[in-house]
Amino acid sequence: MNYNTLLSEKAKSIEPSGIRKFFDIVSEMKDAISLGVGEPDFVTPWHIRNNGIKALERGYTHYTSNAGLIELRREIVNYLERRLNLSYIPEDEVIVTVGGSEAIDLCVRSLINPGDEVLIPEPSFVCYKPCTLLAGGVPVPIVTTVENKFKLTAQQLKAAITPKTKLLVLPYPNNPTGGIMTRDDLEEIAKVLRGTNIMILSDEIYSELTYGREHISIANIDGMKERTIVVNGFSKSYAMTGWRLGFAVGPREIMKTMLKIHQYAIMSSPTTSQYAAIEALKNGDTDIENMRGEYNIRRRLIVDGFNQMGLNCFEPEGAFYVFPQITSTGLSSEEFSEKLLYSEKVAVVPGCAFGKSGEGFIRCSYAYSIKSINQALERIERFVNNIASEK
Repeated sequence: MNYNTLLSEKAKSIEPSGIRKFFDIVSEMKDAISLGVGEPDFVTPWHIRNNGIKALERGYTHYTSNAGLIELRREIVNYLERRLNLSYIPEDEVIVTVGGSEAIDLCVRSLINPGDEVLIPEPSFVCYKPCTLLAGGVPVPIVTTVENKFKLTAQQLKAAITPKTKLLVLPYPNNPTGGIMTRDDLEEIAKVLRGTNIMILSDEIYSELTYGREHISIANIDGMKERTIVVNGFSKSYAMTGWRLGFAVGPREIMKTMLKIHQYAIMSSPTTSQYAAIEALKNGDTDIENMRGEYNIRRRLIVDGFNQMGLNCFEPEGAFYVFPQITSTGLSSEEFSEKLLYSEKVAVVPGCAFGKSGEGFIRCSYAYSIKSINQALERIERFVNNIASEK
C-alpha cells in the first residue's frame, strides 16, 4: 500500500503541534522540569469531582442531548450573565463541546468556504491555522508585537481585510503572550467591523485569568454580539483539563449549523463531565478566585526571574504564560529550547510554534508550583550564563 497517496493532502501539509514535541521528550527524561504545557497543576476541586462521582453512582452514563444537558446550558447562561455580562438563550444559542478546541473547529467549519480568509493575530494558540486549512480556508496572520503589548490594533485589522475576509479570530487573553484587549481596544476593533459581513471567533478560554483588569468580551461591545461566536470552557478556570469540556455561544443561525457538525462528529460531550461542570458553574466562583490569586504570585515570580537574568520579559495581564525574549543569546527559539532541554532538563516551547512572529521568544507556563518555577529559573539562568561565557 502506498499510504502517501492515500492520505489527505491538507492533512499531510499540517505540521505537528510544536507544544507537544518537547512535552513528549521531557515525559521520558528523569529529573526534568516542564514549563511547556498549559495545564493547571491544581487538582479539580473536590466538590466538582464529587458531582461527577455522584452522576456515575446514579447511573447517569447515557448520551445527553446533542447540545448538552439543558441544566448545564442554563448554568452556562447564568454564568455568562453573572461573570461577563453576556445574555444568551440556553435552548438555541449554547452548545456544550469536547473542550474549547472542538468549539473552535466547529465555528471555523461552519463558516468557512474554500478560499475564504481567516484573520489570525499572532503569536497565538496553535490550532487556528490548521483548523482553517482543513476547512479549505486561507489563514492570514496579523503580527502583534511586544512594543504594543501584543494587542491587535484597528489599523492592523483594517489593513488586513479584503473582499475574501470571512472571520476574525480574537484570541484574548492570549496564549502564549498573556496579552489582553481592554474595552477601549475592542471599541476600536468594533469600529472597523461595523458594516462588514465579517464574523468573530472570540476565544475566551482564559477569561477568568486576568490580573488587575476584568476581562471584557467583544460580544459586550455595541453591534458585535450578532457577529460573535464566544468560545470558553472549564479546563483553565476550574482545573478540569482531563474532563474535556467546553462550550460555544452565539447567534442561533450559526449555532444551528455548528450543532449539525457536532451531531455527526461527536454526538454529545462526556456525560460525567457535564454533571461535574454544573457544580463548577453553580459553586465554583471561590475556586476561581483562589487559583487566580496563586497564579498571580507565580506570575510576578517568573517575570522578575527572567528580567533579572537579562531576558526581557513582557508582563502578562492574562492567562498563565510568560513570553520572554531570548534574542540576546544569539540562538533561535528552537535552538534555545532544544539546548536548554538537553543541557539543563527544562522544557519550554519555542515561540515560533505560535507563528513566525514568535521567533526570538520562548513560552513558559507558570501553572506549576513555586518550587518547580524556582528550580527552572535557576537552571535557565545557568544555561544563559554558560552561553554568554562561550561568546
